[in-house]
Amino acid sequence: MQIGQVRRPAAVKSHLECPGPGVRSDGNFMQFTGLLFAAALLVAGEPDTLDVATVTAEKGVTVSSKETILINDHENVTDALMRIPGIQLSDMGGPAGLKTVSLRGLGSAHTSIYLDGIKVSNLQSGQSDLGMIGLENISSMVIDYAQNSLDFRTAAPEFHGKGRVGGKTSFAGGSFGTYLPGLRLDFKASDKIALSANASATLCKGDFPYIGDDGAISRREGNDISQYRGGLDAYGSMEGGSWNAKAYFNSADRGTPGSLSWPSEDRQKDMNTFLQGSMWKRLGSIYTLRTSAKISYDDLQYKSSWGESRYVQKEAQVNTSHEFNIYEWWKVSGAIGGQWDGLESGNYMFTDETSGSMIQRYGFIAAAASSFRFERLKADIALEYSGSYDMVPGAGKKIGRDAFSPSASLQMKLYKDLRIKAFGRRAYRIPVFNELYYTGYGNKDLKPEDAWLSDIGIEWSGKAGKAWSLNAEADFFCNYLKDKITSAPSEDDPNIWLPYNIGKVLATGFETSVGAEYSADGWNAGIEGGYTLQNAVDKTPDSYTYGQQIPYVARHSVTADAFCGYMGWRLGVRWNMRAGRSDSSGAMTDWKTLDATFSKTFRYGKDRSQGIKVSMIARNLTDTRYELSRGYPMPGRSIMGGITMEF
Repeated sequence: MQIGQVRRPAAVKSHLECPGPGVRSDGNFMQFTGLLFAAALLVAGEPDTLDVATVTAEKGVTVSSKETILINDHENVTDALMRIPGIQLSDMGGPAGLKTVSLRGLGSAHTSIYLDGIKVSNLQSGQSDLGMIGLENISSMVIDYAQNSLDFRTAAPEFHGKGRVGGKTSFAGGSFGTYLPGLRLDFKASDKIALSANASATLCKGDFPYIGDDGAISRREGNDISQYRGGLDAYGSMEGGSWNAKAYFNSADRGTPGSLSWPSEDRQKDMNTFLQGSMWKRLGSIYTLRTSAKISYDDLQYKSSWGESRYVQKEAQVNTSHEFNIYEWWKVSGAIGGQWDGLESGNYMFTDETSGSMIQRYGFIAAAASSFRFERLKADIALEYSGSYDMVPGAGKKIGRDAFSPSASLQMKLYKDLRIKAFGRRAYRIPVFNELYYTGYGNKDLKPEDAWLSDIGIEWSGKAGKAWSLNAEADFFCNYLKDKITSAPSEDDPNIWLPYNIGKVLATGFETSVGAEYSADGWNAGIEGGYTLQNAVDKTPDSYTYGQQIPYVARHSVTADAFCGYMGWRLGVRWNMRAGRSDSSGAMTDWKTLDATFSKTFRYGKDRSQGIKVSMIARNLTDTRYELSRGYPMPGRSIMGGITMEF
């Protein structure tokens, strides 16, 4: 567990939380969009403070192993994820680079990304670019190891005293031409409805210095980004339930400089917009209904020396779940959900029959679970059935894939605050459109990747006197992945590589964290450390990397945090280390970084609940030259200063 983080036990929780050239429009999609927008006004609700079991259609099963990370002011995605030693982050070097994440050796395509409990999808590549998610309006991030997912949570409105208007404004600037303005306005429409509007931007030249292969110091070119985000959120309560709705817009223009070996002057433009909503309501003494809906439209334009390409992805999803509290100790639940995705492009090099046409995917999920709660024992079992059908123009038939996924979890209190926990779950990943249909690369006969996830751990939290809070946790995990999609020479032409279900991965490891925090007489201080040993080994028969560590997965990961605060002053430091990494070219250099933060908060107002916070962040103080992905240097030493005012 990291400082500033709230860890939750591995129990089952409520989890419905809160056209251009070559691109044709789709009238059916527009009609469906209108219907879903109406449904989306009912949306992600119930606080996850209730210790109840449920099945949600978004995630399917109840089994969870969660920890919540609080997001700090002016923190970026890389900063937040690097706090967790077991997370593997891929960053193509700096602000404009693609950023993906994976958990416990399964790869980024297996890691699901959610925003307020509703999934963020990309069926073209299967990877969600975390750099497109701004953290200015995000209060926390939930990591769920059983679900192999990250869920970013929007900050709920806060109002001071009897005021009906609130919010915050912020501005930060620093190294490499970085500017981060942001504004949030909250309005209390009534005792039961609140609105929140936000806007922010990321402007960065990204021209940081780096050491090239020849040892000379150069500056990164074509690494700039201009990104603008805006959103509108609505929150409501009703008798026995609540609802919320969200509208989001993101526009970015960025360079894609490529690796040091293969530099490029390519550029990419992204436009992402979506509407989503959720609702939960108790209907009677034993029955609770939950529902959610989402529609989205993503437009990606890529300009390179080879020409211009445009990819348009549309998505719609509806989910509902039903919970029955039969007895105080026994609960059953079920869920069903459906999702539609369409991908089209005039320049996309899909197979001949799909070129310039829309490929469609219809997905579904159904799940049932039973949960048991006793004084010292909590147990949950669940069964999920999910699948998809692809409509490929010219193929003449639907291409379908489905699977059953059982899961179970157990938590037992041994003594006071000492608990043991365990979970087991089957998970599978359906191949994405690039893997199935890309010209010269796709293989329409691919099966889903099949994985088994398991974990057993022990955790303790307690007090030492009135001022000290202590915690410790240890986990052993084992993940086995078969039918992994791996490229190999085709039988017809050895010079052409195609994806096949021939890969196998066995990932075992150990994670531990310890921490202590002191709070008394205006002082607040703490220290915490975490270590992960991860052996993610290639078990693919006849592979030239058989028995070797999976590329980019660090064998050893360490984080250490410390902070001290007094009367609004705060100083914090963080040390990160990654060792034992490699890729297809061989071993990669181990690295260590040191970051520091300093801030002062000035309180004002009748109840002193409002404040102005002045802060400074120094990243990579030791100016370490390192890479998260080979050939993509990360920035050296940088400074960021900022001010945030709450009103």
